[in-house]
Amino acid sequence: MDGGAAYNPRTVEEVFRDFKGRRAGMIKALTTDVEEFYQQCDPEKENLCLYGFPSEQWEVNLPAEEVPPELPEPALGINFARDGMQEKDWLSLVAVHSDAWLLSVAFYFGSRFGFDKADRKRLFNMINELPTIFEVVTGTAKKPTKEKSSVSNHSSNKSKSNSKVQRVTESQTKYSKAVESKDEDEEVLEEEDDEEHGDTLCGACGENYAADEFWICCDICEKWFHGKCVKITPARAEHIKQYKCPSCSNKRARP
Repeated sequence: MDGGAAYNPRTVEEVFRDFKGRRAGMIKALTTDVEEFYQQCDPEKENLCLYGFPSEQWEVNLPAEEVPPELPEPALGINFARDGMQEKDWLSLVAVHSDAWLLSVAFYFGSRFGFDKADRKRLFNMINELPTIFEVVTGTAKKPTKEKSSVSNHSSNKSKSNSKVQRVTESQTKYSKAVESKDEDEEVLEEEDDEEHGDTLCGACGENYAADEFWICCDICEKWFHGKCVKITPARAEHIKQYKCPSCSNKRARP
């Protein structure tokens, strides 16, 4: 387990990189790796915690034995509530506790290495620019984007499915044009498209949309994903009639 002894970020930028790495690992556990995460959180086992590491990896394990621990510990016993709740509610609960743990770790480093008021404020502002794990897991972070999209496209009267197909097509078109020379009309269209997607967040890594990246939307939960995060290429996407993200593909029928 990564106790933090071998890696102690000392500057605001280093602490923020540590925060982003741990956050990315925990988002993987609750989204793309949710099936494996669910299975590891066996209620028959002892008190388990979800850990995120700076390397963007995650782990379900017992808490540290030393008191006090090297780093603040995550919420204890997340596995006990697994079978007593709807899966989405349980994942949302774990996400909330994960957000709280990430902040405690970041400000632990800030306190340990003497961040002053200005540094603490700068660190929080950098963290606050990213959506929370809870927002990524529940999809709430992309709601303003959907409203903005309907206004910019003048398509408020279109169905969701039509709008979604149009947006996927625009993403694929933009990707293919990125390697070609653009005339002035194409550049204007791309600027408008960037504005439309600027606040869209990847359901896997939680990062923002970028103009040179291919995106795909899940037809079930309507979350958007970087193609690279879900291992889908533009060529493969053209042959997919209904795309299901890893989380939706792994949904089990609840008793």
